[in-house]
Amino acid sequence: MNMQIIDTIAQWAFALCLAYYGMTNLQWYNYSFKRVLFMHHKRSWHLYYFILPLVVYVGGFFVPSPWGDYILVSLSLVYFIALVIWAIKLDKRLNFTPRVVKFFVIFFIFMALNESLCYMLDIESGLLDLMPLIFASVISKIYENVLLNRYIVLAKEKLDIMSRLIIIGVTGSYGKTSMKNFLTQILKEKYRVYATPRSVNTHTGIVADINNNLDYTTEIYIAEAGARLKGDIALISEFINPHYAVIGEVGEQHLEYFKSLENIVETKFELLQSKRLKKAFVFKDNLKPQNLDNALAKKITYFPENVRNVEANLEGTSFELFIKNEWHRFDTMVLGQFNVVNLSAAIYMGVELGLRVEEIQKAVKRIEPIPHRLNKIQTNQKLIIDDGFNGNLKGMKEAIRLSSLYEGRKIIVTPGIVESTKEANIELAKAIDEVFDIAIITGELNARTLADNIHNTQKIIIKDKSMLEDMLKSCSQPHDLVLFSNDAPSYI
Repeated sequence: MNMQIIDTIAQWAFALCLAYYGMTNLQWYNYSFKRVLFMHHKRSWHLYYFILPLVVYVGGFFVPSPWGDYILVSLSLVYFIALVIWAIKLDKRLNFTPRVVKFFVIFFIFMALNESLCYMLDIESGLLDLMPLIFASVISKIYENVLLNRYIVLAKEKLDIMSRLIIIGVTGSYGKTSMKNFLTQILKEKYRVYATPRSVNTHTGIVADINNNLDYTTEIYIAEAGARLKGDIALISEFINPHYAVIGEVGEQHLEYFKSLENIVETKFELLQSKRLKKAFVFKDNLKPQNLDNALAKKITYFPENVRNVEANLEGTSFELFIKNEWHRFDTMVLGQFNVVNLSAAIYMGVELGLRVEEIQKAVKRIEPIPHRLNKIQTNQKLIIDDGFNGNLKGMKEAIRLSSLYEGRKIIVTPGIVESTKEANIELAKAIDEVFDIAIITGELNARTLADNIHNTQKIIIKDKSMLEDMLKSCSQPHDLVLFSNDAPSYI
């Protein structure tokens, strides 16, 4: 095999590695170049896995042959090995969705065209081997936009056909998915209900969900609306035009994107921009946007106005809610005092849509804990509290409070609060310090802040989450409680 063939293979491998790294990061951040570049939680990765390899690669072409060739081949080999190790350690690797597959197909087509042109013109491909990556990114983006516009038209036509469909929009900083699931469990007592799956909460995701999953026999569609920028929820609201809106608790979640709590509040209230809004249920302690229209304000019911006798422990939750001039008791297996707020909104919505209180009480009693949200698991002589999908201070502190009710040793595994302030992580650290025997801090993002503010609890910091299982085996004992709090992915 001559050096020219080896060079070609090395250049293809290098370009492919860059493409894999870039696409993995784009998928994590909802295919937003801006978020990948400026809001990445581990920007040092860009230096080690993109910028430095690229600088060395370009520099290699300015080194006389054969040393330049040796540099390029060695770099490609080292880069490939480093990227494989990096990918293996990830707990959220690249998912080869149709979009990703299409990108790589376009990428390989341009790579082949590039090599063919260089061969026909009898020139060295050199740095031209990087052009297919740029072309593939641009063409893929244009193609996805054209495809999305077509899907939007199809989804809109489907909603127009389903003229009797009742649409409920759900948003908030915390508990959107829980609220959505509670609404689904209660309303299905009387209606055929379908809700956006898992954490599908973007305009693009909702469009795809309507086209692919919404059955024509559905009577109520519940759509979760999330946002990273102002206007995101307005786009969703103007598209689905919900008849009812539920805005849960609004706080400083994703503050790094919105810059201020006021911007977050205004964005969440964009859900009320629906042209056919009948009624909105809004958490009573939320700030109100300054420009709230009087006509919209009249459609708002604040919750929960009348709640009493709340009991929340490791066995479940119970409370009384004032409905139609009477107090009614509700019992549920769902853990967490804050879930009383989410459940009350779902209960009010059930009453609004004609369910009897007795039907709602039965539904609430049957609601099963949501996976990774204060989910209690008894295994290997240990009590596991899986709260991996709860990433806000209030929810995490409630999980800590519940853990404090346990009489045995207690261990917490957490990266802290990812998209919040240093002050919030300090408050979390102090709460941990009062309750747990061992705190296993995962990831680098908040490790310093948490460690500096935890004094009584034994601290263990692990930068690589692949070490977590062995660490738990070595430091835990039978009958321990282990709380997994905000189990952030390894790229955090």
